[in-house]
Amino acid sequence: MAKYFDVHPDNPQRRSIGQIVDLLRQDGLIVYPTDSAYALGCQLGNRDGLDRIRAIRHLDDRHHFTLVCRDFAQLGQFAHVENTVFRAIKAATPGSYTFILPATKEVPRRLLHPKKKTVGVRIPDHVVAQALLDELGEPLVSSTLLLPDHEEPLTQGWEIKDELDHVVDAVVDSGDCGTEPTTVIDFSSGEPEIVRKGAGDTARFE
Repeated sequence: MAKYFDVHPDNPQRRSIGQIVDLLRQDGLIVYPTDSAYALGCQLGNRDGLDRIRAIRHLDDRHHFTLVCRDFAQLGQFAHVENTVFRAIKAATPGSYTFILPATKEVPRRLLHPKKKTVGVRIPDHVVAQALLDELGEPLVSSTLLLPDHEEPLTQGWEIKDELDHVVDAVVDSGDCGTEPTTVIDFSSGEPEIVRKGAGDTARFE
């Protein structure tokens, strides 16, 4: 049965954040809020967590997970950011964007695009997500909480707990955070390619 945490969206309770991060460090899988829908998240080295996310969402081995980072310095540990794209990405973070970039050696092979050796990274503009990342001290491996038989992500914490009570370890509820996923921009070639239009404004990359 999943633990349920009712976390204040603007002033997250430190005790709750600590308990959630303890679960993550014990190879737990959580549902947590972001600035573009709720997401499933686990620690970087949690292979079982990745398998559980795939099972929940009915994903195959080709699905690309996202590394959700605390800040630009952390992002730079896991992705190569060329000078030519630095300003464009920096100006759009934190925000509802996922950037596909060449991965550094810090990224486990199972998270890489098999041919391009790229990884998706993002910095969320959400107080609770940032509090979790700050306490954890490393990125969360994440995927949008979009269930196979749903057209849109779930938005209510109690509804998420009812649906996923026996397949996740915690549900972090801080209110409705929308249903629109991130805008995905592929910078792996050095030029922006809009892969998916979502919550982030694409005008700056067009």
